Amino acid sequence: MVEYEDLVRQLGSLLIKRRWMVSTAESCTGGLLGHALTSLSGSSNYFQGGVIAYSNYLKRSLLGVPAELLETVGAVSSPVALAMARGVRQVCSSQVGLATTGIAGPSGGTPAKPIGTVYIAYADEHAEQVLHLVWQGDRNSNNANSVRAALELALTRLQG
Repeated sequence: MVEYEDLVRQLGSLLIKRRWMVSTAESCTGGLLGHALTSLSGSSNYFQGGVIAYSNYLKRSLLGVPAELLETVGAVSSPVALAMARGVRQVCSSQVGLATTGIAGPSGGTPAKPIGTVYIAYADEHAEQVLHLVWQGDRNSNNANSVRAALELALTRLQG
C-alpha cells in the first residue's frame, strides 16, 4: 500500500525502537489497516496480528467487548472502539492496540450516525485515545481515510 508507506515506515521504526508490537481490531476497514501495516518487508518485527471483528458476536467473543456496550451505545461508538483496542492487545499479547469501527457506506447510516462515521482507537499500557471522524466520501475513500487516520494516531501517540 504505497499511499501509506511513509507512515508505516515511521510507525514501524518507532515500534521497533521501543521493542513494541502492534495489533489491530478492525470492523469497517475489514483488514485494510493490517494490510497497510504489513506492506513493508520486516513488518514481523512490529506487527503481531489482527482480528477482523465485523460482527457484534466476534466483538464480544474474541475481543471481550461487553454486550451491554453494544446494546446501549452500539458497535459504532467511542466506548466500543476503545474496548476493541484493549481487547486486541490482550488477544494478541501486544503493547499497542489499534481499532476501527464505523459506517463506511453507502448504506447503514442513521441521522445520529451518518454514513462516514468512524471511531478509531489507540491503546497501550500508558495511554488511550479515541478519534471520532465523519468522512464524506464513498466506501473505499472512507476506509482509506480511516486507515490513514489510524496510522497517524498511532504515530502521534508514539512520538509522545
